[in-house]
Amino acid sequence: MLRLQRLFYLFIILFLVSGTSLFSQNLFEVSKNMEIFSDIYKQLDLNYVDDIKPGQLMKTGIDAMLETLDPYTNYIPESDIEDYKFMTTGQYGGVGASILKRDEYIVISEPYKGFAADKAGIIAGDVLLEINGNSTKNKSVDDVSNFLKGEPGSNIKLKIKRDDTVMDFVVSRENIQIDNIPYSGMLNDHIGYIRLNSFTQNAGKDVKDAFIKLREGGKLKGLVFDLRGNGGGLLNEAVNIANIFVDKDQVIVNTKGRLASSNSSYKTMMPAVDKEIPVVFIVDKNSASASEILAGSMQDLDRAVILGQRSYGKGLVQNVLPVSYNAQVKVTVAKYYIPSGRCIQAIDYSHKDAEGNAGHVPDSLITAFKTHNGRTVFDGGGIEPDVLMDPKKYSNIAQNLMAKYLVFDFATKFKKEHTTIAGAKEFIITDDIYSDFLSFIKTKNFDDYKTPSEKMLEEIKKNTEKEKYFDHIQSEYDALKAKLIASKTHDLENNRYEISELLRDELLTRYYYQKGKIEASLESDPEIARAKEVVDNPENYQSLLAGSGKKDNPDQKKKN
Repeated sequence: MLRLQRLFYLFIILFLVSGTSLFSQNLFEVSKNMEIFSDIYKQLDLNYVDDIKPGQLMKTGIDAMLETLDPYTNYIPESDIEDYKFMTTGQYGGVGASILKRDEYIVISEPYKGFAADKAGIIAGDVLLEINGNSTKNKSVDDVSNFLKGEPGSNIKLKIKRDDTVMDFVVSRENIQIDNIPYSGMLNDHIGYIRLNSFTQNAGKDVKDAFIKLREGGKLKGLVFDLRGNGGGLLNEAVNIANIFVDKDQVIVNTKGRLASSNSSYKTMMPAVDKEIPVVFIVDKNSASASEILAGSMQDLDRAVILGQRSYGKGLVQNVLPVSYNAQVKVTVAKYYIPSGRCIQAIDYSHKDAEGNAGHVPDSLITAFKTHNGRTVFDGGGIEPDVLMDPKKYSNIAQNLMAKYLVFDFATKFKKEHTTIAGAKEFIITDDIYSDFLSFIKTKNFDDYKTPSEKMLEEIKKNTEKEKYFDHIQSEYDALKAKLIASKTHDLENNRYEISELLRDELLTRYYYQKGKIEASLESDPEIARAKEVVDNPENYQSLLAGSGKKDNPDQKKKN
Protein backbone atom coordinates (compact mmCIF):
# COMPACT_ATOMS: atom_id res chain seq x y z
CA MET A 1 0.00 0.00 0.00
CA LEU A 2 2.81 2.41 0.91
CA ARG A 3 4.41 2.05 -2.50
CA LEU A 4 1.09 2.67 -4.23
CA GLN A 5 0.56 5.76 -2.07
CA ARG A 6 3.96 7.03 -3.05
CA LEU A 7 3.35 6.48 -6.74
CA PHE A 8 -0.06 8.09 -6.55
CA TYR A 9 1.17 11.29 -4.99
CA LEU A 10 4.10 11.57 -7.34
CA PHE A 11 1.77 11.27 -10.32
CA ILE A 12 -0.84 13.62 -8.95
CA ILE A 13 1.73 16.34 -8.15
CA LEU A 14 3.21 16.14 -11.61
CA PHE A 15 -0.30 16.09 -13.05
CA LEU A 16 -1.30 19.26 -11.22
CA VAL A 17 1.94 21.10 -11.94
CA SER A 18 2.41 20.41 -15.59
CA GLY A 19 -0.96 19.41 -17.02
CA THR A 20 -2.16 16.16 -18.47
CA SER A 21 -0.89 16.75 -22.00
CA LEU A 22 2.73 16.31 -20.98
CA PHE A 23 1.93 12.96 -19.43
CA SER A 24 -0.43 11.65 -22.08
CA GLN A 25 1.87 8.67 -22.60
CA ASN A 26 1.46 7.80 -18.90
CA LEU A 27 -2.20 8.75 -18.63
CA PHE A 28 -3.35 5.16 -18.22
CA GLU A 29 -0.82 4.53 -15.43
CA VAL A 30 -1.83 7.75 -13.69
CA SER A 31 -5.53 6.92 -13.86
CA LYS A 32 -4.98 3.31 -12.80
CA ASN A 33 -2.93 4.21 -9.75
CA MET A 34 -5.29 7.00 -8.74
CA GLU A 35 -8.14 4.51 -8.82
CA ILE A 36 -6.17 1.91 -6.87
CA PHE A 37 -5.22 4.46 -4.23
CA SER A 38 -8.81 5.69 -3.91
CA ASP A 39 -10.09 2.14 -3.48
CA ILE A 40 -7.47 1.27 -0.86
CA TYR A 41 -8.19 4.44 1.08
CA LYS A 42 -11.92 3.69 0.99
CA GLN A 43 -11.40 0.09 2.15
CA LEU A 44 -9.27 1.29 5.05
CA ASP A 45 -11.94 3.76 6.09
CA LEU A 46 -14.66 1.11 5.90
CA ASN A 47 -12.89 -1.94 7.27
CA TYR A 48 -9.79 -1.12 9.35
CA VAL A 49 -10.12 -2.38 12.92
CA ASP A 50 -9.64 1.08 14.47
CA ASP A 51 -10.76 4.51 13.39
CA ILE A 52 -8.21 5.97 11.02
CA LYS A 53 -7.03 9.57 11.18
CA PRO A 54 -7.37 10.68 7.56
CA GLY A 55 -5.11 13.72 7.79
CA GLN A 56 -2.35 11.91 9.61
CA LEU A 57 -2.55 8.88 7.32
CA MET A 58 -2.40 11.10 4.24
CA LYS A 59 0.55 13.11 5.58
CA THR A 60 2.42 9.89 6.36
CA GLY A 61 1.81 8.59 2.83
CA ILE A 62 2.91 11.84 1.22
CA ASP A 63 6.06 12.12 3.33
CA ALA A 64 6.99 8.48 2.66
CA MET A 65 6.52 8.97 -1.07
CA LEU A 66 8.64 12.11 -1.19
CA GLU A 67 11.31 10.45 0.91
CA THR A 68 12.07 8.16 -2.04
CA LEU A 69 13.16 11.21 -4.07
CA ASP A 70 15.49 13.70 -2.37
CA PRO A 71 15.47 15.46 1.03
CA TYR A 72 14.55 18.81 -0.55
CA THR A 73 11.22 17.73 -2.07
CA ASN A 74 8.75 18.29 0.77
CA TYR A 75 5.06 18.63 1.47
CA ILE A 76 4.20 21.84 3.33
CA PRO A 77 0.77 21.61 5.00
CA GLU A 78 -1.08 24.81 5.80
CA SER A 79 0.03 24.55 9.43
CA ASP A 80 3.70 24.83 8.38
CA ILE A 81 3.36 27.76 5.97
CA GLU A 82 4.69 30.15 8.63
CA ASP A 83 7.95 28.17 8.75
CA TYR A 84 8.26 28.30 4.98
CA LYS A 85 7.62 32.04 5.02
CA PHE A 86 10.51 32.40 7.45
CA MET A 87 12.81 30.41 5.16
CA THR A 88 12.18 32.73 2.21
CA THR A 89 11.65 36.11 3.90
CA GLY A 90 13.40 35.76 7.25
CA GLN A 91 10.14 36.96 8.78
CA TYR A 92 7.49 35.35 10.96
CA GLY A 93 4.95 36.24 13.64
CA GLY A 94 6.16 35.34 17.12
CA VAL A 95 7.95 36.41 20.29
CA GLY A 96 11.50 36.48 18.90
CA ALA A 97 13.54 33.90 20.82
CA SER A 98 15.38 30.67 20.15
CA ILE A 99 14.65 27.71 22.40
CA LEU A 100 16.16 24.36 23.35
CA LYS A 101 15.05 21.19 25.14
CA ARG A 102 16.44 20.58 28.64
CA ASP A 103 15.20 17.48 30.40
CA GLU A 104 11.38 17.66 30.48
CA TYR A 105 10.98 21.33 29.63
CA ILE A 106 11.87 23.95 27.03
CA VAL A 107 14.43 26.64 27.89
CA ILE A 108 14.92 30.06 26.32
CA SER A 109 18.40 29.92 24.77
CA GLU A 110 18.48 33.41 23.27
CA PRO A 111 15.95 36.24 23.06
CA TYR A 112 16.51 38.33 19.91
CA LYS A 113 17.57 41.89 20.61
CA GLY A 114 14.75 44.42 20.55
CA PHE A 115 11.93 41.96 19.86
CA ALA A 116 8.92 40.95 21.95
CA ALA A 117 10.51 38.45 24.36
CA ASP A 118 13.52 40.69 24.95
CA LYS A 119 11.34 43.75 25.57
CA ALA A 120 9.16 41.78 27.98
CA GLY A 121 12.21 40.95 30.12
CA ILE A 122 12.55 37.27 29.24
CA ILE A 123 16.18 36.16 29.42
CA ALA A 124 18.32 33.21 28.35
CA GLY A 125 18.02 30.36 30.83
CA ASP A 126 14.35 30.96 31.62
CA VAL A 127 12.41 27.68 31.77
CA LEU A 128 9.14 27.80 29.85
CA LEU A 129 6.51 26.03 31.97
CA GLU A 130 3.23 26.98 30.27
CA ILE A 131 1.92 28.71 27.16
CA ASN A 132 -1.62 30.07 27.45
CA GLY A 133 -2.22 27.74 30.39
CA ASN A 134 -0.97 24.63 28.55
CA SER A 135 2.00 22.80 30.03
CA THR A 136 5.13 22.47 27.92
CA LYS A 137 6.29 19.43 29.88
CA ASN A 138 7.63 16.75 27.54
CA LYS A 139 6.70 18.85 24.49
CA SER A 140 9.13 18.95 21.58
CA VAL A 141 10.96 22.07 20.41
CA ASP A 142 8.86 22.04 17.22
CA ASP A 143 5.60 21.85 19.17
CA VAL A 144 6.52 24.72 21.48
CA SER A 145 7.85 26.78 18.58
CA ASN A 146 4.49 26.42 16.84
CA PHE A 147 2.67 27.49 20.03
CA LEU A 148 4.85 30.62 20.31
CA LYS A 149 4.23 31.68 16.72
CA GLY A 150 1.06 33.44 15.67
CA GLU A 151 -0.57 36.54 14.28
CA PRO A 152 1.41 39.72 15.01
CA GLY A 153 -0.42 41.80 17.60
CA SER A 154 -1.97 38.81 19.36
CA ASN A 155 -1.10 38.27 23.03
CA ILE A 156 0.39 35.12 24.50
CA LYS A 157 0.59 34.22 28.20
CA LEU A 158 3.82 32.56 29.35
CA LYS A 159 4.57 31.01 32.73
CA ILE A 160 8.32 30.99 33.28
CA LYS A 161 10.57 29.62 35.99
CA ARG A 162 13.75 31.58 36.77
CA ASP A 163 15.83 29.95 39.49
CA ASP A 164 13.22 29.13 42.15
CA THR A 165 10.79 31.88 41.14
CA VAL A 166 7.78 31.33 38.88
CA MET A 167 6.69 34.40 36.89
CA ASP A 168 3.88 35.21 34.47
CA PHE A 169 4.45 37.23 31.29
CA VAL A 170 2.01 38.56 28.74
CA VAL A 171 3.86 39.03 25.46
CA SER A 172 2.46 40.64 22.32
CA ARG A 173 3.60 38.77 19.23
CA GLU A 174 5.40 40.82 16.59
CA ASN A 175 6.65 40.52 13.04
CA ILE A 176 10.07 39.01 13.70
CA GLN A 177 12.56 39.89 10.97
CA ILE A 178 15.89 38.07 11.16
CA ASP A 179 18.67 40.04 9.51
CA ASN A 180 20.45 38.50 6.54
CA ILE A 181 23.60 40.22 7.80
CA PRO A 182 24.14 39.78 11.56
CA TYR A 183 27.38 41.77 11.41
CA SER A 184 29.48 43.87 9.07
CA GLY A 185 32.40 46.12 9.90
CA MET A 186 36.12 46.71 9.51
CA LEU A 187 38.64 44.00 10.46
CA ASN A 188 41.36 46.64 10.49
CA ASP A 189 41.83 50.07 8.93
CA HIS A 190 41.57 48.80 5.32
CA ILE A 191 39.87 45.36 5.21
CA GLY A 192 36.11 45.10 5.52
CA TYR A 193 34.01 42.15 6.65
CA ILE A 194 30.46 41.01 5.86
CA ARG A 195 28.82 37.99 7.48
CA LEU A 196 25.81 36.67 5.54
CA ASN A 197 23.58 34.15 7.32
CA SER A 198 20.85 33.64 4.72
CA PHE A 199 19.65 34.47 1.22
CA THR A 200 16.15 35.65 2.01
CA GLN A 201 14.36 38.50 0.27
CA ASN A 202 16.48 41.66 -0.08
CA ALA A 203 19.73 39.88 0.78
CA GLY A 204 21.31 41.40 -2.34
CA LYS A 205 20.26 44.92 -1.34
CA ASP A 206 21.42 44.34 2.24
CA VAL A 207 24.87 43.24 1.09
CA LYS A 208 25.15 46.09 -1.40
CA ASP A 209 24.22 48.65 1.26
CA ALA A 210 26.70 47.13 3.74
CA PHE A 211 29.49 47.12 1.16
CA ILE A 212 28.88 50.74 0.13
CA LYS A 213 28.91 51.76 3.79
CA LEU A 214 32.28 50.02 4.29
CA ARG A 215 33.67 51.95 1.33
CA GLU A 216 32.77 55.31 2.86
CA GLY A 217 35.92 57.25 3.61
CA GLY A 218 37.89 55.64 0.81
CA LYS A 219 40.08 53.41 3.02
CA LEU A 220 38.63 50.02 2.00
CA LYS A 221 41.29 47.96 0.20
CA GLY A 222 39.82 44.46 0.49
CA LEU A 223 36.80 42.48 1.67
CA VAL A 224 36.31 39.23 3.59
CA PHE A 225 32.87 37.76 2.87
CA ASP A 226 31.81 35.07 5.36
CA LEU A 227 29.41 32.34 4.16
CA ARG A 228 30.17 29.77 6.85
CA GLY A 229 27.06 27.96 8.04
CA ASN A 230 24.92 29.64 5.38
CA GLY A 231 22.57 26.97 4.05
CA GLY A 232 21.35 29.10 1.13
CA GLY A 233 17.97 30.46 0.13
CA LEU A 234 16.78 32.38 -2.90
CA LEU A 235 18.80 31.85 -6.05
CA ASN A 236 18.15 35.32 -7.45
CA GLU A 237 19.62 36.91 -4.32
CA ALA A 238 22.88 35.05 -4.94
CA VAL A 239 22.91 36.53 -8.45
CA ASN A 240 22.22 40.01 -7.06
CA ILE A 241 25.16 39.73 -4.66
CA ALA A 242 27.46 38.48 -7.42
CA ASN A 243 26.43 41.56 -9.40
CA ILE A 244 28.15 43.75 -6.80
CA PHE A 245 31.50 42.35 -7.94
CA VAL A 246 30.97 41.47 -11.62
CA ASP A 247 29.49 43.59 -14.38
CA LYS A 248 26.16 43.53 -16.16
CA ASP A 249 25.14 40.63 -18.46
CA GLN A 250 27.44 38.06 -16.86
CA VAL A 251 25.86 34.60 -16.56
CA ILE A 252 26.09 33.51 -12.93
CA VAL A 253 24.07 30.30 -13.03
CA ASN A 254 22.03 28.17 -15.43
CA THR A 255 19.27 25.83 -14.35
CA LYS A 256 18.39 22.71 -16.34
CA GLY A 257 15.45 20.42 -15.64
CA ARG A 258 13.19 17.92 -17.37
CA LEU A 259 10.67 20.60 -18.28
CA ALA A 260 11.45 23.50 -20.59
CA SER A 261 10.03 25.88 -17.98
CA SER A 262 12.79 24.82 -15.57
CA ASN A 263 15.58 25.83 -17.94
CA SER A 264 16.76 29.35 -17.22
CA SER A 265 19.85 31.49 -17.42
CA TYR A 266 20.43 34.00 -14.62
CA LYS A 267 22.54 37.02 -15.55
CA THR A 268 23.62 40.07 -13.65
CA MET A 269 21.33 43.00 -14.45
CA MET A 270 23.21 46.10 -13.26
CA PRO A 271 26.70 47.63 -13.55
CA ALA A 272 29.05 46.28 -10.88
CA VAL A 273 29.66 48.30 -7.74
CA ASP A 274 33.35 47.32 -7.64
CA LYS A 275 35.03 45.04 -10.17
CA GLU A 276 38.58 45.35 -8.80
CA ILE A 277 38.65 45.15 -5.01
CA PRO A 278 40.21 41.91 -3.70
CA VAL A 279 37.56 39.65 -2.15
CA VAL A 280 37.97 36.46 -0.11
CA PHE A 281 34.91 34.27 0.43
CA ILE A 282 35.03 31.93 3.44
CA VAL A 283 33.01 28.70 3.19
CA ASP A 284 32.67 25.53 5.20
CA LYS A 285 30.89 22.16 4.97
CA ASN A 286 27.58 23.84 5.87
CA SER A 287 27.75 26.45 3.11
CA ALA A 288 25.16 25.19 0.65
CA SER A 289 22.90 25.99 -2.28
CA ALA A 290 22.83 29.77 -2.89
CA SER A 291 26.08 30.08 -0.91
CA GLU A 292 27.68 27.68 -3.37
CA ILE A 293 26.24 29.51 -6.36
CA LEU A 294 27.76 32.75 -5.10
CA ALA A 295 31.14 31.36 -4.05
CA GLY A 296 31.32 28.97 -7.03
CA SER A 297 30.54 31.66 -9.60
CA MET A 298 33.16 33.94 -8.07
CA GLN A 299 35.66 31.09 -8.33
CA ASP A 300 34.69 30.19 -11.91
CA LEU A 301 34.96 33.83 -12.98
CA ASP A 302 38.26 34.21 -11.07
CA ARG A 303 36.77 37.20 -9.30
CA ALA A 304 37.50 36.11 -5.72
CA VAL A 305 39.61 33.71 -3.70
CA ILE A 306 37.67 30.98 -1.87
CA LEU A 307 39.02 29.94 1.55
CA GLY A 308 37.99 27.37 4.15
CA GLN A 309 36.64 23.83 3.77
CA ARG A 310 34.87 22.11 0.92
CA SER A 311 31.25 23.25 0.76
CA TYR A 312 28.19 21.04 1.18
CA GLY A 313 27.48 20.17 -2.45
CA LYS A 314 23.84 21.02 -3.14
CA GLY A 315 23.30 21.64 -6.83
CA LEU A 316 19.52 21.21 -6.92
CA VAL A 317 16.84 23.84 -7.47
CA GLN A 318 13.39 23.74 -5.83
CA ASN A 319 10.15 25.46 -6.76
CA VAL A 320 7.26 25.79 -4.32
CA LEU A 321 3.96 24.88 -5.93
CA PRO A 322 0.42 25.30 -4.56
CA VAL A 323 -1.81 22.30 -3.83
CA SER A 324 -5.30 22.03 -2.36
CA TYR A 325 -6.42 23.50 0.97
CA ASN A 326 -3.71 26.17 1.20
CA ALA A 327 -0.92 23.60 1.30
CA GLN A 328 2.21 23.65 -0.85
CA VAL A 329 4.76 21.21 -2.16
CA LYS A 330 8.43 22.06 -2.61
CA VAL A 331 9.70 20.12 -5.63
CA THR A 332 13.20 19.72 -7.02
CA VAL A 333 12.74 20.84 -10.62
CA ALA A 334 16.28 21.36 -11.91
CA LYS A 335 19.99 21.22 -11.32
CA TYR A 336 22.07 24.37 -11.42
CA TYR A 337 25.30 24.92 -13.30
CA ILE A 338 27.74 27.70 -12.46
CA PRO A 339 29.76 29.63 -15.11
CA SER A 340 32.38 26.94 -15.82
CA GLY A 341 29.53 24.55 -16.67
CA ARG A 342 29.89 22.35 -13.61
CA CYS A 343 27.18 21.15 -11.25
CA ILE A 344 28.47 20.80 -7.70
CA GLN A 345 25.78 18.33 -6.50
CA ALA A 346 27.56 15.81 -4.26
CA ILE A 347 24.83 13.21 -3.65
CA ASP A 348 23.28 11.20 -6.49
CA TYR A 349 19.66 10.76 -5.42
CA SER A 350 18.69 9.17 -8.72
CA HIS A 351 20.55 5.99 -7.80
CA LYS A 352 19.83 4.46 -4.40
CA ASP A 353 20.76 1.11 -2.91
CA ALA A 354 18.33 -1.56 -1.72
CA GLU A 355 17.93 0.24 1.63
CA GLY A 356 17.06 3.51 -0.12
CA ASN A 357 20.38 5.21 0.62
CA ALA A 358 21.93 7.55 -1.92
CA GLY A 359 25.70 7.77 -2.35
CA HIS A 360 28.17 10.39 -3.47
CA VAL A 361 28.84 10.93 -7.14
CA PRO A 362 31.58 8.32 -7.87
CA ASP A 363 35.08 9.51 -8.70
CA SER A 364 34.77 7.87 -12.12
CA LEU A 365 32.01 10.34 -13.04
CA ILE A 366 33.73 13.48 -11.73
CA THR A 367 34.61 15.81 -14.60
CA ALA A 368 37.17 18.62 -14.85
CA PHE A 369 36.13 22.11 -15.93
CA LYS A 370 38.01 25.35 -16.50
CA THR A 371 37.61 28.73 -14.86
CA HIS A 372 37.82 31.99 -16.82
CA ASN A 373 41.60 32.05 -16.30
CA GLY A 374 42.00 28.37 -17.19
CA ARG A 375 42.27 26.92 -13.69
CA THR A 376 40.98 23.36 -13.29
CA VAL A 377 37.90 22.87 -11.09
CA PHE A 378 35.72 19.81 -10.62
CA ASP A 379 32.02 19.00 -10.44
CA GLY A 380 30.30 16.42 -8.26
CA GLY A 381 31.30 17.50 -4.77
CA GLY A 382 30.80 21.06 -3.61
CA ILE A 383 33.18 23.98 -3.99
CA GLU A 384 36.80 23.15 -3.20
CA PRO A 385 38.45 26.28 -1.77
CA ASP A 386 41.50 27.85 -3.36
CA VAL A 387 42.98 28.03 0.15
CA LEU A 388 42.11 24.93 2.16
CA MET A 389 42.10 25.09 5.94
CA ASP A 390 41.38 22.49 8.57
CA PRO A 391 38.05 22.96 10.37
CA LYS A 392 38.18 24.01 13.98
CA LYS A 393 37.95 21.05 16.35
CA TYR A 394 37.15 21.16 20.04
CA SER A 395 38.65 18.91 22.70
CA ASN A 396 36.55 16.19 24.30
CA ILE A 397 36.28 18.13 27.53
CA ALA A 398 35.09 21.27 25.74
CA GLN A 399 32.48 19.25 23.87
CA ASN A 400 31.30 17.69 27.14
CA LEU A 401 31.02 21.08 28.84
CA MET A 402 28.82 22.28 26.00
CA ALA A 403 26.76 19.08 25.79
CA LYS A 404 25.99 19.22 29.51
CA TYR A 405 25.02 22.92 29.18
CA LEU A 406 27.61 23.89 31.80
CA VAL A 407 28.90 26.81 29.74
CA PHE A 408 25.30 27.90 29.13
CA ASP A 409 24.34 27.61 32.80
CA PHE A 410 27.44 29.45 33.97
CA ALA A 411 26.62 32.32 31.62
CA THR A 412 23.09 32.43 33.07
CA LYS A 413 24.54 32.65 36.60
CA PHE A 414 27.16 35.23 35.60
CA LYS A 415 24.62 37.52 33.93
CA LYS A 416 22.51 37.62 37.09
CA GLU A 417 25.56 38.56 39.16
CA HIS A 418 27.04 41.17 36.79
CA THR A 419 24.92 43.96 35.33
CA THR A 420 27.53 45.02 32.78
CA ILE A 421 30.80 43.84 31.30
CA ALA A 422 33.44 45.42 29.07
CA GLY A 423 32.69 46.03 25.40
CA ALA A 424 32.55 43.08 23.01
CA LYS A 425 36.07 43.63 21.66
CA GLU A 426 37.58 44.34 25.08
CA PHE A 427 35.92 41.62 27.15
CA ILE A 428 38.17 38.69 28.12
CA ILE A 429 37.86 35.68 30.40
CA THR A 430 40.08 36.69 33.30
CA ASP A 431 41.72 34.36 35.82
CA ASP A 432 38.97 35.26 38.28
CA ILE A 433 36.18 34.43 35.81
CA TYR A 434 37.80 31.13 34.85
CA SER A 435 38.35 30.23 38.51
CA ASP A 436 34.67 31.02 39.16
CA PHE A 437 33.75 28.70 36.29
CA LEU A 438 35.88 25.86 37.71
CA SER A 439 34.20 26.25 41.10
CA PHE A 440 30.81 26.28 39.38
CA ILE A 441 31.29 23.01 37.51
CA LYS A 442 32.48 21.27 40.69
CA THR A 443 28.96 21.73 42.01
CA LYS A 444 27.43 20.19 38.87
CA ASN A 445 28.78 16.62 39.07
CA PHE A 446 31.13 17.06 36.16
CA ASP A 447 33.30 14.32 37.64
CA ASP A 448 31.36 11.80 35.56
CA TYR A 449 33.01 13.20 32.40
CA LYS A 450 34.92 10.38 30.74
CA THR A 451 37.58 10.66 28.07
CA PRO A 452 37.57 8.33 25.06
CA SER A 453 40.57 6.55 26.60
CA GLU A 454 38.63 5.90 29.81
CA LYS A 455 35.68 4.57 27.84
CA MET A 456 38.00 2.28 25.90
CA LEU A 457 39.56 1.06 29.14
CA GLU A 458 36.12 0.26 30.57
CA GLU A 459 35.35 -1.71 27.43
CA ILE A 460 38.55 -3.71 27.87
CA LYS A 461 37.53 -4.48 31.45
CA LYS A 462 34.10 -5.71 30.36
CA ASN A 463 35.55 -7.93 27.64
CA THR A 464 38.29 -9.40 29.82
CA GLU A 465 35.80 -10.11 32.60
CA LYS A 466 33.61 -12.01 30.13
CA GLU A 467 36.64 -13.99 28.97
CA LYS A 468 37.81 -14.46 32.59
CA TYR A 469 41.18 -12.77 31.96
CA PHE A 470 40.63 -9.68 34.10
CA ASP A 471 42.14 -11.10 37.30
CA HIS A 472 45.44 -11.52 35.45
CA ILE A 473 45.59 -7.89 34.32
CA GLN A 474 43.83 -6.09 37.16
CA SER A 475 46.97 -4.53 38.63
CA GLU A 476 48.00 -3.12 35.25
CA TYR A 477 44.41 -1.99 34.65
CA ASP A 478 44.22 -0.16 37.98
CA ALA A 479 47.56 1.55 37.36
CA LEU A 480 46.57 2.70 33.91
CA LYS A 481 43.19 3.92 35.13
CA ALA A 482 44.86 5.95 37.88
CA LYS A 483 47.18 7.58 35.35
CA LEU A 484 44.27 8.46 33.08
CA ILE A 485 42.34 10.02 35.96
CA ALA A 486 45.40 12.02 36.98
CA SER A 487 45.86 13.26 33.42
CA LYS A 488 42.17 14.15 33.15
CA THR A 489 42.42 16.53 36.10
CA HIS A 490 44.66 18.71 33.94
CA ASP A 491 42.22 18.84 31.01
CA LEU A 492 40.47 21.96 32.24
CA GLU A 493 43.80 23.79 32.42
CA ASN A 494 45.36 22.30 29.29
CA ASN A 495 42.32 23.31 27.24
CA ARG A 496 41.74 26.62 28.97
CA TYR A 497 42.14 28.70 25.81
CA GLU A 498 39.35 27.04 23.85
CA ILE A 499 37.08 26.71 26.91
CA SER A 500 37.61 30.42 27.53
CA GLU A 501 36.55 31.13 23.94
CA LEU A 502 33.32 29.20 24.48
CA LEU A 503 32.69 31.05 27.74
CA ARG A 504 33.40 34.42 26.11
CA ASP A 505 31.05 33.71 23.19
CA GLU A 506 28.20 32.61 25.46
CA LEU A 507 28.63 35.55 27.80
CA LEU A 508 28.81 38.08 24.98
CA THR A 509 25.58 36.68 23.56
CA ARG A 510 23.90 37.51 26.90
CA TYR A 511 25.08 41.11 26.91
CA TYR A 512 25.58 42.04 23.25
CA TYR A 513 23.54 39.40 21.40
CA GLN A 514 24.75 37.81 18.15
CA LYS A 515 26.43 40.96 16.88
CA GLY A 516 28.73 41.19 19.89
CA LYS A 517 29.58 37.51 19.77
CA ILE A 518 30.60 37.71 16.11
CA GLU A 519 32.53 40.94 16.57
CA ALA A 520 34.64 39.47 19.37
CA SER A 521 35.22 36.10 17.68
CA LEU A 522 36.82 37.76 14.66
CA GLU A 523 39.89 38.60 16.72
CA SER A 524 40.79 34.94 17.33
CA ASP A 525 39.43 33.29 14.18
CA PRO A 526 42.23 31.55 12.24
CA GLU A 527 40.30 31.64 8.96
CA ILE A 528 39.73 35.39 9.30
CA ALA A 529 43.45 35.85 10.00
CA ARG A 530 44.37 33.81 6.92
CA ALA A 531 41.86 35.70 4.78
CA LYS A 532 43.43 39.01 5.82
CA GLU A 533 46.85 37.66 4.83
CA VAL A 534 45.52 36.78 1.38
CA VAL A 535 44.03 40.25 0.88
CA ASP A 536 47.22 41.93 2.10
CA ASN A 537 49.43 40.01 -0.33
CA PRO A 538 48.40 41.18 -3.83
CA GLU A 539 50.98 38.98 -5.54
CA ASN A 540 49.74 35.80 -3.86
CA TYR A 541 46.12 36.87 -4.33
CA GLN A 542 46.60 37.23 -8.09
CA SER A 543 48.63 34.03 -8.35
CA LEU A 544 45.83 32.10 -6.61
CA LEU A 545 43.40 33.40 -9.22
CA ALA A 546 45.86 32.39 -11.92
CA GLY A 547 46.21 28.90 -10.44
CA SER A 548 49.83 29.22 -9.33
CA GLY A 549 49.43 30.52 -5.77
CA LYS A 550 50.15 28.75 -2.52
CA LYS A 551 47.29 26.53 -1.32
CA ASP A 552 47.19 25.39 2.29
CA ASN A 553 46.36 21.76 3.16
CA PRO A 554 45.98 20.59 -0.47
CA ASP A 555 43.79 17.58 -1.13
CA GLN A 556 42.82 16.09 -4.46
CA LYS A 557 39.09 15.73 -4.93
CA LYS A 558 37.85 14.77 -1.51
CA LYS A 559 34.14 15.00 -0.92
CA ASN A 560 32.34 15.62 2.37
